Amino acid sequence: MEFLSAPETWVAVSFIGFVALLVYYKVPGKVTGALDSRADRIRVELEEAQKLREEAQGLLAEYQRKRREAEQEAEEIIALAREEAERFKIESREQMDELVERRAKLAELKIAQAEEQAVADVRTAAADAAIAAAQTILAAKVTGKAASDLVTASIAQVKDRLQ
Repeated sequence: MEFLSAPETWVAVSFIGFVALLVYYKVPGKVTGALDSRADRIRVELEEAQKLREEAQGLLAEYQRKRREAEQEAEEIIALAREEAERFKIESREQMDELVERRAKLAELKIAQAEEQAVADVRTAAADAAIAAAQTILAAKVTGKAASDLVTASIAQVKDRLQ
């Protein structure tokens, strides 16, 4: 009976008993079922994660497309703004040239008017001086009634000619 006193025997018996209890209480089936259910949950989560990843990739592609479109639109807006600025620059330059030309013509017109006025003022002054000189000369040389009539007629004649 040495066999019963060996510790290896009792370890083997205990192990067999333990396995028998596990089988009796259907522990391997429960463990397998738990592992299967956990594997199913993990598979479902992986499928859901895969769907979310695909959806995220779709959204990323859409946002990248929208970003490219927005950049293209921004470039078009910038190009239009540059064209508009160039047109405005040309129009402003043309308007400025027209304004300078109008002001130059106005200045020339004012100068011409001032010249005409100066000529008229000189003529008036010359006529007044001529009248005064004629009066002085005639008053010194001609005397009496003939002098008065001559002076009056001459003054009237000079005034008519100057006007």
